[in-house]
Amino acid sequence: MTNPAKAAAKPVKAAPEPAKATTKPAKAAAKPAKAAKAVTKAAEPVDGAAKPVKAVVKPAKATRPESHLAMVRRARKINRELAEVYPYAHPELDFRNPFELLVATVMSAQTTDLRVNQTTPALFAKYPTPEDLAAAVPEEVEELIRPTGFFRAKTKSIMGLAAALRDDFGGEVPGRLEDLVTLPGVGRKTAFVVLGNAYGVPGITVDTHFMRLARRWKWTEQEDPVKIEAEVAGIFPKSEWTMLSHRVIFHGRRICHARKPACGACPITHLCPAYGEGETDPEKAKKLLKYEKGGFPGQRLNPPPDYPGRPAPPLGASS
Repeated sequence: MTNPAKAAAKPVKAAPEPAKATTKPAKAAAKPAKAAKAVTKAAEPVDGAAKPVKAVVKPAKATRPESHLAMVRRARKINRELAEVYPYAHPELDFRNPFELLVATVMSAQTTDLRVNQTTPALFAKYPTPEDLAAAVPEEVEELIRPTGFFRAKTKSIMGLAAALRDDFGGEVPGRLEDLVTLPGVGRKTAFVVLGNAYGVPGITVDTHFMRLARRWKWTEQEDPVKIEAEVAGIFPKSEWTMLSHRVIFHGRRICHARKPACGACPITHLCPAYGEGETDPEKAKKLLKYEKGGFPGQRLNPPPDYPGRPAPPLGASS
C-alpha cells in the first residue's frame, strides 16, 4: 500500500512547476516594456520631433538684452556708416551769420526748414541786424513771417531776442550756452544749433527726428530731450556731437520717417533693432525716400557746394 502513496505524492511535487512557468511569462511581459522604451528612444531623434525643440530655444538666446558696451559699439558704427551715406550733412537752414541762424532756428518751430528758408530772405533784407529787427513794427514782421505759422508768437520771440542782443550783448550773438538760453524763444536745442554751426562749439541737437531715431536705435529709453541729450553725449566723443546731430537728422528726414520708415531702402538695416517697422520691400521703400535720396529738391535755397541734390525753390515758385 505504500507504493501507491508515493506514487500519489509525485503529482504534488509536480504542482509547483506551473508556478515557475508563471514567473517566466512575467519576465517575458517585462520585455515588451523595454521594447516600448526602445521604440520611444528610437522615435525621439526623428527629424520631425527633436529639431523643432532646438529651433524654439535658439531665438531665446537672440532676445538676450544687449549689453551697454555692445550698444555703444553699435551706435558708433551707425555714426560711421551714416558719415559715409551723408558726407555732405549740414544745417538745413540758410544763413550768412550767427544772427540769421539764430532767428531762422527760432522760426523753424512747428514748420519745415524749407518754409523758413523761403521766408527769411525778405525778412533779413528789411531787418539785417538785431537793432533793425528790435525797432521794427510788429505787424509788419508778422506779415513777413506769416507763412511759417504761429507768426504772432514767433514775431514776439524774434523781436524780443533782437532787443536782448542789442541791449545786453552789444548787438552780437553770444557764443556761450548759458547766455543764449536767456534770450526769448531760445532753448537748448536752438542754442546748440547756433553754437555748433556758427561758432564750432560741439553740441547735440535733440529735435523730433533725433529723439525718434535715438529711441529706435536703442541708444536711450528717455523721452525728455535733456535726458536724451545727456545719455547720447555719453556714447559719442564730444568732437562728434555736432556732425552726429546732422547725420541723424538727415537720416530721419530722408529715410527713417516717423510714420512709415523706408526700411527696404535703408543702408544701416544690419545695425537697426527696429528693422521691419516700416516698408521692407525695396521697390516700395524706394518710393518713400525724400529730398535728394528720392530725387527731389532739398530744403535749402542756397545749399553748400558739395550738396548732391537740387536747391529748393523760392517762395511761390513751382518745384
